[in-house]
Amino acid sequence: MTVQHTRADVPVVIVGAGPVGVTAALLLARRGVRTVILERHQDVYPLPRAVAADDEVRRILQAAGVGEEFGAIARPAHGLRLLDARHRVMAEFRRTGHGHHGYPQTSMFDQPELERLLRDALARQPECELRNGVEVTCVGPDTTGPVRVSYRDDDGEHHLWAEAVLGCDGANSLTRDAIGAGWENLHFEENWTVIDVRTDADVRCWEGVDQVCDPHRPATFMRVGEDRYRWEFRLRDGDAPVRDLVAPWLPPSYGGEFEILRKTHYTFRARLADRWRSGRVFLLGDAAHLTPPFIGQGLCSGLRDAYNLTWKLARVLRQGGDARLLDTYESERKPHARHVIRLAVALGWAMTGGQDGAAALRRGLLAAACRIPGMASMAGRDLSRPLTAGPLVRRRMRRSLVGTHCPQPWVTVDGRRTRLDELLGDSFTVLTAADPWPSLSALAHGLGVRVVSVSDLGDDGALAAWLRVGRADAVLLRPDRVVMDVVPAGGPDFTDTAAWASVLHTTRRPFLSPRSTHENGLPRSARR
Repeated sequence: MTVQHTRADVPVVIVGAGPVGVTAALLLARRGVRTVILERHQDVYPLPRAVAADDEVRRILQAAGVGEEFGAIARPAHGLRLLDARHRVMAEFRRTGHGHHGYPQTSMFDQPELERLLRDALARQPECELRNGVEVTCVGPDTTGPVRVSYRDDDGEHHLWAEAVLGCDGANSLTRDAIGAGWENLHFEENWTVIDVRTDADVRCWEGVDQVCDPHRPATFMRVGEDRYRWEFRLRDGDAPVRDLVAPWLPPSYGGEFEILRKTHYTFRARLADRWRSGRVFLLGDAAHLTPPFIGQGLCSGLRDAYNLTWKLARVLRQGGDARLLDTYESERKPHARHVIRLAVALGWAMTGGQDGAAALRRGLLAAACRIPGMASMAGRDLSRPLTAGPLVRRRMRRSLVGTHCPQPWVTVDGRRTRLDELLGDSFTVLTAADPWPSLSALAHGLGVRVVSVSDLGDDGALAAWLRVGRADAVLLRPDRVVMDVVPAGGPDFTDTAAWASVLHTTRRPFLSPRSTHENGLPRSARR
């Protein structure tokens, strides 16, 4: 007879301590939720993999408490260029140095450096415990109570019972298998070689990403750091030596320092898990989706997963929030992940030429499309399209701000200049262009959220202009800075309060101070 475990050892177990898992732990810690992170490696994986982040992801890293540290290791990039087989520019997709979220729209970085600063931040959080060198052997099965996670280390087999489990364990996820999820094939699979190099050569580059649209030798090139570069080439039989492959970018007859940091083969795939959740077990990052790298959104999508889920999970676990909040994780993130993968696949087929008879036609159509005025800027904006409508995205009007992200300008309050999110904190906020009226103040008080007048923020009118263009007098911002509902210009109230008020109801007071809510880490029963 199986005895039901009724009490959790720890609120959340995270399987995998890559950037997605550690960022999720840091975001939960800021809301007072304790985590145990189980990682099979003893240390950070030393070789570079992800190299690009957009401005939305930099905002997420800011929310996790490592924004300034990441800025010190990041390098702003100009965007993406499409080159023909002779390296002539077909089109440029420019990225600005100050995007909607308050950061450069594209930043290059070294993943091991990012992972180290995330681990350093993790070590400063008493809410987080990292257990390295362990092998997770089982997650589940589903129960109505806490979820069991089994793992082994040098001391033997151990079990943890958690209120929720986050599977951040990559493409070969044990957690995905545990919940019975399979892959939906989005029809892209190619073998490529990835080469990371350190050199003092005067490498020909434009401080952005180059995609070489050559059906015989499609390639990607980018500068990652001061003296670090990455090339990616689609594999062919009898491939040339590395120096021959990269020769078009090097000075003629260059014979100086040229250190190959990594040369490895990858199979780029486009896949989406058919389910992202079973009970209180969730999939994030590569466990939930795989995308070709052509638009630099693999890691970005995983960090978006973490940001979307953690505030909802914390509200349920810490404040007795409605469990329906957790249903919105997959319904909000999966359509966006699918959209990003399809963009990457489309660009991949067009830019690399593909391997069928229509490849030349696709390249011709792409070149023609890129000459249409405004097409390049539209392609860049399409990565951050609004969330689909749902319980936490109440879209009643076309061209509404609902489902979009609030911009993040610099603001000045009481003589102190800071980024908007640092002022707003980690909870819901009402931003209003007018003085709060009684019904708005009453609603905010009932929800336990603050009301902020944009006229008092010293942001040179940026937020007032955003509200005006969006035809809104006020907006309700979720903790992830997505607009949940609006008060239309001249309107008396939010458009759909009755639909979302019950979902936001909590049975406990809002959480205020993470460090005062528990004493010394995990319960004794959860320790090895």
